[in-house]
Amino acid sequence: MTIGHPPSFAIWITGLPASGKSTIVAALTPQLEGLGCSVEVLESDAVRRVLTPMPTYSQAERDLFYRALAFMGARLVAHGVTVIFDATASRRAYRDFARTVIPRFIEVAVECPLGTCMQRDNKGTYQRGQRGESSTVPGLQEPYEAPLTPELKVGTTQLSPKEAAEKILELVKVKFSPGSTL
Repeated sequence: MTIGHPPSFAIWITGLPASGKSTIVAALTPQLEGLGCSVEVLESDAVRRVLTPMPTYSQAERDLFYRALAFMGARLVAHGVTVIFDATASRRAYRDFARTVIPRFIEVAVECPLGTCMQRDNKGTYQRGQRGESSTVPGLQEPYEAPLTPELKVGTTQLSPKEAAEKILELVKVKFSPGSTL
């Protein structure tokens, strides 16, 4: 850690596809940078293009992918970079593993009804699932295991992305300010 810079940490923003995770991340990133944090966003689709360029989304592939994603995040945090995971991570075990390898960790549950997510779906994820072109869409064919005890829940039908980012920033300030305990 460089003197005068805040210690690094990780925030995993999880929720159904098209729940608003990426939009919140886009609002949150500059706010964290404004606090002096060096921020890296690990967005699952972007990382997946490198790790599994022809994804099958099989359970074994997802298990490996999310372990690798958590490992990358842990290494970045260990080297002073604040990490935002922008990833559904449909199984709690994926996020729990990240929590075990990253001591300064916040889990944020983005809550949004499935029907609203399906209406917002600009990537066509749910449409591919409904047409049978994909059989592994979280919330549609595969279960999404919402966090049991996230540090924060934000509802994207009640809050704007900016308001959700502000709530996350408030939590970061409380949890990771000098003198706070984990």
